[in-house]
Amino acid sequence: MGSSATAETQRVLIAEDDPVVSGALSWLLREQGYLVDAAETRDDLFARMAAHTPDVLLLDNDVVQRDAGILGRIRADARWLDVRVIVTAPWAAIEDGGTGLPWGVDDCVSKPFRVPELLGRVRTQLRASSQLRAARVALQDTAAELERARGDAVNNRRLIDILHEITGELSATEIYRILTRRLARTLDLTHCSVVLARPGDVLGTVVAANEDPGVNNIEVRLDNYPEISAAIESNMPVLVADAATDPLFAQIRERWARDGHIVNVRSVATIPFSIERTRSGVLFLRTDNSQRVLTNDDINFADVVMRAAVATIRRAQALETTRADNRRLEALATTDPLTRVLNRRALLDRLNAEVDRVRRFKGVLTLLVLDVDHFKPINDTYGHLAGDSVLRQLGALLEDAMRSVDIVARYGGEEFVMLLPETNRDGAILFAERVRERIAATLFDVGLEQPVHLTVSIGIASFPAPRVTTTEDLFARADEALYRAKSGGRNRVCT
Repeated sequence: MGSSATAETQRVLIAEDDPVVSGALSWLLREQGYLVDAAETRDDLFARMAAHTPDVLLLDNDVVQRDAGILGRIRADARWLDVRVIVTAPWAAIEDGGTGLPWGVDDCVSKPFRVPELLGRVRTQLRASSQLRAARVALQDTAAELERARGDAVNNRRLIDILHEITGELSATEIYRILTRRLARTLDLTHCSVVLARPGDVLGTVVAANEDPGVNNIEVRLDNYPEISAAIESNMPVLVADAATDPLFAQIRERWARDGHIVNVRSVATIPFSIERTRSGVLFLRTDNSQRVLTNDDINFADVVMRAAVATIRRAQALETTRADNRRLEALATTDPLTRVLNRRALLDRLNAEVDRVRRFKGVLTLLVLDVDHFKPINDTYGHLAGDSVLRQLGALLEDAMRSVDIVARYGGEEFVMLLPETNRDGAILFAERVRERIAATLFDVGLEQPVHLTVSIGIASFPAPRVTTTEDLFARADEALYRAKSGGRNRVCT
């Protein structure tokens, strides 16, 4: 496998109880180009972290359960603020009781390992570690700028007030609006706005303006704003102290005179910023003829605030990217790629959890096993792509028929399983008959003018019941009922 220059600088520390698992993980991650280390004991773990701070720690959940203070010590140490912790554990150990991830853990990967999921989660957390470290450095740079600006105590107090307001869990648009409102108040300006644009753009987008709080993505022509174009193209702040005489405004003043426009502008300042490669813009300050002249002190103050705002937006985006990646990885681990319902592995996890819940609360659970009748002729006649399309449509139909608390999964081939919590055998029979009739009445598209009809056979079993004390018993009784439905002529429901 190839490795990138970035991977060669990223460090993963493994703390697994089982030396065989630790060795396999070490080999796999080294093959990806990562720097990999393994710890055998608690003292060894902290010694290795102190010697070389890892980007990601793969931590066996058995270690966490045995030593509850290990995560607290990691999170309390300032050296390891950006270390991302992934717990490795059986799925039920993480999800049991709805408690979610243990405190101090950023992600989990379930055992037995699935290589795509494991590598995907490691990559996601490595990226998050890198992005958060970059955001922290940016914020530290901002703090250094603030220290250099301490000459004006009043301005510093105002600056801190602004920074406190823009460092919460806010969207970029909310940060822009707070920024323009607070900067205008602090600098005693009427006009303060944020305009998004990139070098070479003809149009810019006003995303926030103090003078008009209702502004929402209004486009402006940049040739009417030479100060904005100059800041974006040079990536340097631009100060026009006197719009009536500054050479930068020479052409636009001629246009104003030609068109008979009387423009009430005294001075302007534009501070460029960049969120990412595809998103950049300027902070735009302006005074009219009745107001004061803008100065370099105004630019320096606004620039420090803008840097902090950009760092906050980048951090928020990094966290949201991580969350989105985790959601995609979760879907990869639990969803059947063809039908988009739960896969067999996720079904068994949910079934075990539901059976435990029934045992605790003395409830009832019914399982339905559904098999398509005569599915092979569909593949033989119309091709496997048509067969796949039929299964996708059937999965969508079953999901639509279920309640929000019910569970549907593809068990394999053309066989589906449905779990009905708090549903007894009689209620399940009524539900199964409605599903069977609905499928029989549905026309399934196979890409031809003539759609196909399907029928299904359904086997039902409930828990608890005589001869049903485990999940294995529950499946066995439902399979027996399905066999009776098939041997009895198909297109029927049996218990």
